[in-house]
Amino acid sequence: MNSLKTNQNKSNDSTQRRSLLEWLGHASVLIFLLFLALLVRGSSFFNSEATFTNTSEIANDTDEFLDKSVTIRSRAIQKIGLSSFTVSDARFFNGEPIVVINASGVPFDLPLDQNIAVQVTGQVRNLVIPEIERKFNLNIEQEDYRDYINKPAIIALYLVLAPQPGQITQRPEQYYHRQVAVRGKVENIRSPVLLTLDENQLFGGQDLLVLLTAPPKVAINQGQTVSVIGEVRPFVVAEIERDYDFTWDLNVKRELEAEYGNRTVLVAETVYPS
Repeated sequence: MNSLKTNQNKSNDSTQRRSLLEWLGHASVLIFLLFLALLVRGSSFFNSEATFTNTSEIANDTDEFLDKSVTIRSRAIQKIGLSSFTVSDARFFNGEPIVVINASGVPFDLPLDQNIAVQVTGQVRNLVIPEIERKFNLNIEQEDYRDYINKPAIIALYLVLAPQPGQITQRPEQYYHRQVAVRGKVENIRSPVLLTLDENQLFGGQDLLVLLTAPPKVAINQGQTVSVIGEVRPFVVAEIERDYDFTWDLNVKRELEAEYGNRTVLVAETVYPS
C-alpha cells in the first residue's frame, strides 16, 4: 500500500504527517488516540482532561459549582428567548431543568430531534440578569426568564451538537458541515489517523468514519471509549484535501476515493479519552 504524507501548517512551520493508509485494514493494531489542541473555528474549550458534570448535580448542589467552569452533555428541553434553552439529564428528566444562555457570540440552533444531545461548556452562575448582562456583555429579555430568576444557569462559551455515531450515519445530511462532539467506542483502527466509532445498534446506522487532522501521540486499544470533536462532511477527497491542508499523491487519492468516496466522515481536530 502506498504511504500517505500530509503537511500541516502551525505557527508558519510545516510538519510532515505520518502515513494515513500504512496500516489500513489492521483493526487490531494498538496505536491510537491522542491529545490534540482544539481548533474549533478559533475556540479552545476542550482538552484531554475534560470531565462532564450532570445537570442534576448542578441543580442539587449549586453552591459547589457557582462561578466554576463545567462541561455538560444533555438533551435540550425547551427554547427560551432568542439564544437560550433549558437542559436536563435524560435519566433525570423529571428533575429541575437548568437554563443555558448562549454567550459564545456564535448562533446555535437546537436539534429538531430531542433525542440528540447538546454539549455545553460554560460558567455556572445564579441567574441574576443585571450581573450576567454586565459580566458577559449580553442583552437579556428578563420576561423570558421569570421562572428561572436566582436559580442556577450555565453561561455557555461553547455549544455543539452531541449526537451518537449511529445518529449521524443514519441521517448524515442534517449534520453536514456542522461541528459535533461525538462520544463512542473505537470499533476499528484502520490507520494512524483513521478509525471508526461503533454505531450503537439502537440507532441502526453504520459505524462512523473518523479522519484525524494529525497522527496520534497516545496509543489506545480498540474498544476504548473516546470523545471526538470535528466537522461532519461527505468524504470528497478534493474538498477535504483543500480545506484541511492535506497533500495526497494521486495514487492515495484514488485509493481513498475507491474506499471511502462520499461516505460520511467526521474530520476530527480534537480527540480525548472519555
